[in-house]
Amino acid sequence: MDASLRPGRVRRAALPLTAVVATALLLGGCSDTGAAAVKASPSTSASASASSSTARRGGSDGTDSLQSDYQRVIKNVLPSVVQIEASNSLGSGIVYDDQGHIVTNAHVVGDEKSFKVTTSGSSSAVTARLVAAYPEQDLAVIKLDSVPSGLKAAAFGDSAKVEMGQIVLAMGSPLGLSSSVTQGIVSATGRTVSEGQGGGGTGATIANMVQTSAAINPGNSGGALVNLDGEVIGIPTLAATDPDMGGSAAPGIGFAIPVSMVKTVADQIIKSGKVTDSGRAALGITGRTVVDTNYQPAGVAVVQVAANGAAAKAGLKPGDIIVRLGHTGISTITSLTEALAADKPGQKVQVTYARDGANRTAEVTLGEI
Repeated sequence: MDASLRPGRVRRAALPLTAVVATALLLGGCSDTGAAAVKASPSTSASASASSSTARRGGSDGTDSLQSDYQRVIKNVLPSVVQIEASNSLGSGIVYDDQGHIVTNAHVVGDEKSFKVTTSGSSSAVTARLVAAYPEQDLAVIKLDSVPSGLKAAAFGDSAKVEMGQIVLAMGSPLGLSSSVTQGIVSATGRTVSEGQGGGGTGATIANMVQTSAAINPGNSGGALVNLDGEVIGIPTLAATDPDMGGSAAPGIGFAIPVSMVKTVADQIIKSGKVTDSGRAALGITGRTVVDTNYQPAGVAVVQVAANGAAAKAGLKPGDIIVRLGHTGISTITSLTEALAADKPGQKVQVTYARDGANRTAEVTLGEI
């Protein structure tokens, strides 16, 4: 697979994790949507885990104690993980509060407004309706029309305490198999991952994603990535694919939206019906990738500049070609989006651009999406 091009940014293909709704109840009866591949660029603290590892080991090999931990977490968290059925796809969701709000991926809900939600241990579905979706971060909130008795909200953890090596469980409905659980570790943090647009993806570029080795498959989208304290630390969203494997999923490489962003977006949607403070930086331009004489990507041409936007205030104009943002080289729209995902509104950055055959620089105070 391709090597990482810069720290924290993996450039790989990835697939949204929705599944097609099947009409027959067969093992493997739900399949991938056939979504076009998308490009990926990317609790308890490790010290706390280490200090408690002896207690968790129990016997000579620790198997019994670790198994008990898994079973305890599954018993506590799985009732908060639901299956979401749209007209043409199937995904997962997490009970966010006792008012019946469910948080999931925007690509799970798509353009639809009404859904069938099946809670853990239930054989009948409850109707839910869209509160709002935020495709820029691939998150959405839906709300149950009626709240079943005993509905249990999940406990959400702290993104700052998520570290490599922590044991995690992925819960959801892979391939339509509801209430499924897989196990792995946090493989990395701080990944920036870009989805493709269309075919199930929203085109979102998401920063600080959690990479995990826990098996995640179509249908896991919107489910829960959980630590051994029973806390949700992320929402499984994408699985990497390998072009050398014919575009099929690369085993053990999946990505989850960090819980900090999940809570930020969900809280705003529940309170205001929309995201009012995205925390996502913007240049305020419409652009397109340009190529050089060898047909290689060579920068982003500014097509339009938003009035009073960040770029306009810094003097950028249509026709300028952006080639660098801060210390990051820019060759495509995707690379520009990924670079901006690591920055914050109000941050000052140097933009290098070409105009009239010469490179120029401008200090830009970034705006907000």
